[in-house]
Amino acid sequence: MKTLGLIGGMSWESTVPYYRFINEAIKARLGGLHSARLVLYSVDFEEIARLQHAGDWDAAGSMLADVAQRLERAGAEALVICTNTMHKVAPAIEAKVRIPVLHVVDAVAAEIRAAGFHKVGLLGTRFTMEQPFYAQYLARHGLTTLVPEQADRDLVHRVVYEELCLGKIVAASRDAYRRIMARLVTQGAEAIILGCTEISMLVGPQDASVPLFDTTAIHARKAAEWAVA
Repeated sequence: MKTLGLIGGMSWESTVPYYRFINEAIKARLGGLHSARLVLYSVDFEEIARLQHAGDWDAAGSMLADVAQRLERAGAEALVICTNTMHKVAPAIEAKVRIPVLHVVDAVAAEIRAAGFHKVGLLGTRFTMEQPFYAQYLARHGLTTLVPEQADRDLVHRVVYEELCLGKIVAASRDAYRRIMARLVTQGAEAIILGCTEISMLVGPQDASVPLFDTTAIHARKAAEWAVA
């Protein structure tokens, strides 16, 4: 089994499921008392979030690249960035290490294509929905991306930072997400990507009329498969 390096803490609320999903996948594959070989570095998300909202992606990339180097020195053989948004700086991380970064979009797009879908709705932070890095990466896999309208994007973003990252589950926000997903379906979305690792805390398959792709669970499972391949 190879050792995975996890860049976590963004937020820690969604890093916990990563740890659980990876270990559950290893246990299912190997049985017995097996658990995953992991090295976890959990950052202070307040520092990262401040840089995100200031638009200082170079500084954020440098910070996570330093974390990646620390994980590599600690014995990690591949890296898992436990957040969707910070894959924006994946190239900066990849440039500073010799080990692979297991990209979340590669994992999720493979699942979507295997299911036969081509046009997907995307929920995530404002950065993930509005900046081109995520949709462009999906396009490399032959997928067309739909995002909510501006007011809906603002609501999705606010709920992530002001509620989910703080562990707050609000029924009214779940209802709002349901309405937003329904509007994406009317626009032609065949499936919806929960493109922020916290969103699956709020909504699940029962909340939409089309399949939902939980990036946290998919990314973690694919990382575990890589570790034992």
